[in-house]
Amino acid sequence: MEERLELAEARLRELIGELTGQKEDANTEKTLPGDWRDFFVVQIRLLLKLCEVTETIAAGTATDVQYQSWNAELYKDILPAQYGNSYCDPVKAVAVFGEETGRLLSAVAAEMRSAIPYAFECDTEPVLIRMEFLLELYTIAQTAFAEDGMEPEYAQLKDALYYFVSDYYETECERRVAQIVDPERRFAQDLITGADLSDPSYLYRFGEYVTENEIRLSSYLAKLPQERIDLMADTYTEGYRIGFVNTGKDLSKKKTANIRYPLGFERVVKKAIENFAQMGLQCTIYRAGDSLFVGRGVQKNGFFGANPNKQYDYDHKEDLALILDGHLVNRRLECLEQGFITCKEKAAGHAGPAVIDIFGDVPFTPQNKKEACHFDKEQQGLVARFRMENTRITNTYIPGEERSFTIIAFPVPDIGEQFEEIFDATIAINTLDYQKYQKIQAVLIDTLSGAAYMHVRGSGENRTDLTVALQIPADPATQTSFENCVADVNIPVGEVFTSPVLKGTNGVLHVSRVFLDELEYRDLSLTFTDGMVSDYHCANFDDEEENRRYIEENVLYHHPSLPMGEAAIGTNTTAFVMARKYGIESRLPILIAEKTGPHFAVGDTCYSHEEDNKSYNPDGKEIIARDNEVSILRKTEPKKAYFGCHTDVTIPYDELGLLEAVYTDGRKVAIIENGRFVLPGTEELNQAFEAV
Repeated sequence: MEERLELAEARLRELIGELTGQKEDANTEKTLPGDWRDFFVVQIRLLLKLCEVTETIAAGTATDVQYQSWNAELYKDILPAQYGNSYCDPVKAVAVFGEETGRLLSAVAAEMRSAIPYAFECDTEPVLIRMEFLLELYTIAQTAFAEDGMEPEYAQLKDALYYFVSDYYETECERRVAQIVDPERRFAQDLITGADLSDPSYLYRFGEYVTENEIRLSSYLAKLPQERIDLMADTYTEGYRIGFVNTGKDLSKKKTANIRYPLGFERVVKKAIENFAQMGLQCTIYRAGDSLFVGRGVQKNGFFGANPNKQYDYDHKEDLALILDGHLVNRRLECLEQGFITCKEKAAGHAGPAVIDIFGDVPFTPQNKKEACHFDKEQQGLVARFRMENTRITNTYIPGEERSFTIIAFPVPDIGEQFEEIFDATIAINTLDYQKYQKIQAVLIDTLSGAAYMHVRGSGENRTDLTVALQIPADPATQTSFENCVADVNIPVGEVFTSPVLKGTNGVLHVSRVFLDELEYRDLSLTFTDGMVSDYHCANFDDEEENRRYIEENVLYHHPSLPMGEAAIGTNTTAFVMARKYGIESRLPILIAEKTGPHFAVGDTCYSHEEDNKSYNPDGKEIIARDNEVSILRKTEPKKAYFGCHTDVTIPYDELGLLEAVYTDGRKVAIIENGRFVLPGTEELNQAFEAV
């Protein structure tokens, strides 16, 4: 490895001299023509800078000034102000190199950038394989121009990319699985536990992009009293523990928990690490994926810094469309399974993720660029198959019936001048009296649990008119169809939910504006026929086909349809009022937004891969609605049972005209009318509205 790295670095240094004319015998006209020369110069300079970063950090001589300088230098290329001049922007690359080659070279430029974080970890292999891949592309281009005076054939460049990905899937999949389940991979944890968290300069050492937002967040947490930090961390980790208790799972059999969080929360994470240790759990903290091997997108999963440019991530989320075929999907799945086999014992001891989510980022509405890569219909089917098989493989080695999770959310300074007020209000929401909600929600469940349908109708311009079929318990004394969800795995408190019966679930779900996984949807409507999405629309773009493709890619995840996997009523009116008070409704994460009105999810049920585990409400009643007509296929056609996605769409209270329970005898009981709870025993939830 060291020898390969030395040779690759030496060759890149030689090339930069030839391409820029700095080498004495260089003849730039005989190397590559202008645009091609400039493309390779940009990529080589980036990789050589990463070599410099690694060498300096490994030698122990890196200073805070250098870390801050690297942060500015390594990410400036894709910042919005510079992005149009970057080869990472597919618009520029296509304009320079043509449609096919331009898309490919733009994807290559993005892939070179994916090596940046590894340099800060002094992990040389990911940097090395990209250096060798770039040298291979250079050889292809230089040979074509030298021998024929022509641009290299697209097929040659595409083959090189294909085999780069295929050849290294094994290494990269093993690396990714180990990052999830192996506590010995301690880069982030050692940084968190060893740094002086009172000085935010430590943030630059992660190798993620750092802005004033992360610095201000870290500085704000640094000045909070320890009791406040303890409250935040204890709520988070105790929710994780209770999740195991409430589902009857044995936490003592587990060895690791995975913390996922955004930079700036290190003081809370440090306390959470201590809390998990008291439970007998070591922590794994891995970096969010950002490459052809693990995927790229606006939504981050792992630990991550600021997003330099969400449009960049959106432009490159389907770069695999350049090379994706059935063989490559099979190769990736085989390598993923091998990665789990290699870490089989550690995977079996993994307890699941503990997630800190954030809200308050500037809302993002992407530009759908025709120059960017897009999966064709056949590839969409392959992507959908991969998501399902990926879920199946993961569940085989980290069994769903043995793991749990928790998720909690806080605002970031980008939310505005009232950040500190909103932060305090969010802590209050996250620590509401769950016992009060548990009692009120029990009243809702008693009413809903015997109903055949739930009927929902919008008000004003909201066009929702939806009938949701419900499972009816055979023995109401011991069974129920809705779960009483309080503040355990899903913080904050405040919802009752069920897996609806698909047959008989019909109508339109509509919201005027909603953010799902950081993407905005305007005038979103989903039509259901027997519980399956049969039509869909939004008004983000002038062209209807663009609107449909936007939903297909980011809500349906390339499935031709998805079932309604969840029907729920959010009861956290306090969260709704807080959002309205500060004008941040559109910036709430789904974790909180779903508690601020009835919501409906498309995709897997909430009990995905755990349907055979009996679940009980606090009153001792068994929750029977854990399956639907699709998930039950796991017993006969398991590849058709799961989709690997679950997306909630919430109707805010002020867009809700009516929500009622409908019984088999035709009787109807109103639960919410004109945005207010009217069911006797739930009126206390309306008190929060009085503050509006």
